[in-house]
Amino acid sequence: MLILKNVSAGYNGIDVINNISLKVAEGENLCVIGPNGCGKTTLIKAISGIIPHRGTITINGTDINKMKRADIAKKVAVMSQVSTIYFSYTIYETVLLGRYLHMKGKTFKEPSSRDKEYTDKCLKAVGLYNIKDKQINTLSGGQLQRVYLARTLAQEPSIILLDEPTNHLDLKYQTELIEFLKNWSKEEGHSIIGVLHDLNLAMNLADKMLLLSNGNIAAYGNTQEVISSNLLNKVYGMNVREYMVDSLRHWESIRDRNYYKVPLRKIN
Repeated sequence: MLILKNVSAGYNGIDVINNISLKVAEGENLCVIGPNGCGKTTLIKAISGIIPHRGTITINGTDINKMKRADIAKKVAVMSQVSTIYFSYTIYETVLLGRYLHMKGKTFKEPSSRDKEYTDKCLKAVGLYNIKDKQINTLSGGQLQRVYLARTLAQEPSIILLDEPTNHLDLKYQTELIEFLKNWSKEEGHSIIGVLHDLNLAMNLADKMLLLSNGNIAAYGNTQEVISSNLLNKVYGMNVREYMVDSLRHWESIRDRNYYKVPLRKIN
């Protein structure tokens, strides 16, 4: 279980998040939502130990300030949006990097047979095993994001932190990624905390939601409670639910007018 009590954190002595308290149980998924600049990514960095914090963050009863960096990384893995800066490794080599903390040796670590087997397992899980020898600089954004997901899984974490993981993914792969993560989180001892801008994806993934506004908790609870609250409209400065309902009505009107049955005109 992950527990935050009165956590504040920021940069250069200025807090970006203030007095955040929450609990994430095993098998539970929490999505963090809110407008740009509200502190979502800062919260992820604090939980992962990348930046210092005040207050307490515990994983299964142990304060992360009393854990070595390597021990935190064995419990918590961070999956961010695709970066355009990366070395030209193969898919297999990139995913194998996720096993580094589990490898034996002090300076020059060598992967064991289990490290290699687990890497193969992660590649198969995301559907990349058959192209594992391709260079990652030849991949599409969707393929590259699946490589990073496999590398995250290779750490064998109990908690995965997601920071806008669906950026650069088309609709099909967005859906597949969320479904994969939902299934992964239901395995024993697993939890997910995700930062997502797309509220539809967030609702699909989350058991609970945390709505942030200017670094403070505006709402926290089960997904339906947060989505149904008027605070959502206040924080985003618009009628969020009406916007989503209007979008659904538009799709319904297209279906009702049988637009999908109209043959596409060929382009000469």
